[in-house]
Amino acid sequence: MMATVDTDILIAAWRRILDGAEKPWVLFEHGTCVLLEEPTGAPAEQATEILREFGPVQVATSAGDFRVLELKNGEGWLVTSHHPDVVTFVATAEPDDPSHLAVGMLGRAKRDQDGTELRVAHVEDAP
Repeated sequence: MMATVDTDILIAAWRRILDGAEKPWVLFEHGTCVLLEEPTGAPAEQATEILREFGPVQVATSAGDFRVLELKNGEGWLVTSHHPDVVTFVATAEPDDPSHLAVGMLGRAKRDQDGTELRVAHVEDAP
């Protein structure tokens, strides 16, 4: 069984990860973050539209692809997607199996869930 990570921990993790990015970002309920490289209008609305299109997983398409990046601070991994600005955080406490395949599959599942439920947990506007 996988552990869940509360919203405050996710927000703090993404703030550390994106420190100095100076771009707005939107965190969704299960840990997927959309970094708005070209912000236009309300961040939550823009990020929701991006995640609606690029969040749901479609196996055997680029939407099923991912890459796992291990964070140097040991707090977890980032799981990329087929959209460069859509990334999911997986904390070290979450997966039962810490292999990159298992972490990637978990991150992809979390992105799929965020992309279908579309529940914004936090908006961080650019400074």
